[in-house]
Amino acid sequence: MAKMMIFCGSDDPEHAFPPFMLGSGALASDMELTMFFTMSGLNIIRKGGAEKITLEGAPKPLPEFVKIVQEMGAKMIACSAAFPIAKISEEEIIDGVEMGGVATFVIGAQEADVVLTF
Repeated sequence: MAKMMIFCGSDDPEHAFPPFMLGSGALASDMELTMFFTMSGLNIIRKGGAEKITLEGAPKPLPEFVKIVQEMGAKMIACSAAFPIAKISEEEIIDGVEMGGVATFVIGAQEADVVLTF
């Protein structure tokens, strides 16, 4: 099974939506998906955070995309090394998200067939 790793480093709507659109497509194509959230991208997986990120014309609201990829089996990882920078704590992260650091991303990227960054 092919593996896709997506680096989600921004909560800017134009950078926050594509990882979920492409990621859900990868999952629908039977790819394994890992999403790594860091810096302001952590706001996407902060409780209540995705609801604040909107993009006019998007096919679905961001919280719905988050739910879809989780239900389809995406592995979601929050970069604990960026917690102090983003002023976020582990307790603020939505359920179903694992914690990891820089090495977690590097190892995942080495093993992935496709790596995308946003």
